[in-house]
Parts: sequence; structure tokens; C-alpha cells
Amino acid sequence: MIAYLGLFTAALIAATILPLQSEAVLVGLLLTQDYPVAVLFIVATIGNVLGAVINWYLGRFLLRFQDKRWFPANPRQLAKAQAWYHRYGRWSLLGSWLPIVGDPLTVVAGIMREPLLPFVLLVTTAKAGRYLVLIGATLAWM
Repeated sequence: MIAYLGLFTAALIAATILPLQSEAVLVGLLLTQDYPVAVLFIVATIGNVLGAVINWYLGRFLLRFQDKRWFPANPRQLAKAQAWYHRYGRWSLLGSWLPIVGDPLTVVAGIMREPLLPFVLLVTTAKAGRYLVLIGATLAWM
């Protein structure tokens, strides 16, 4: 149970803007061969998607603070991110699994008021796909 909780926590934190690698935790657990692969996949995916939903909520409420000194983006950066999301739309969320740009993309989706259901469906597809590829590669290597 502790292993699953650790994987869930790592996946959740990794999906926020905090730096953490859930992939290393998942691969480590896979290599032990002590846990069902399907359960590890589900736990990692749910944690990672929930972390992205936290980002979405942050984005939804972040704009009210854009005039504050501590706001993480200047008006030009914010406009650029919004223009990029407006250009590529919700389908860009399929890139939410990508390092560096994926997590901020989920915040921008919240800023752009992307509805939650399409957000969750696209992000789940992207993040589950990444974990499936990682699991497949790990199992093939073992």
C-alpha cells in the first residue's frame, strides 16, 4: 500500500509545476515485479491527471492576481501563452505529457477557461499514453 501511495504522490506532484519524476518511481516499482502492472498504471495515471487538474484550477483563479508583483508571468508572456493556446486550442492538451511545456500548458488551459470534462479526457489520454509507452519499454527491457 505504501508503494502505491508513493507512486500516486510522485505522479501527482510531477504533474504540478514542482519538479519531480514519477517515471523513475514507476520504473523502480515495475523492476521489483512485486506489483500488478495494471494497478501501477492506474495509480500513476490517476495521480498525474489529478495533478494536472490542480494546475487547471490554479489557472482558473490565477488571472485575478495578474496585477500583483509576484504574478509568475508578465503581461507579454501571458498574452503569448494565451495566443498560443488560442491558436492550437484544446488539442494541444495532448502534449500535456511533455517535459517542460506540459505542466504550464495545463495551467494555461485553466486560464483560457477550458471546460473541465474535455480537459480531463485529453489530459488522461496523453498521460496514460505516456505511461503505457514507459511500461511497455520497461517490460521489454526486463
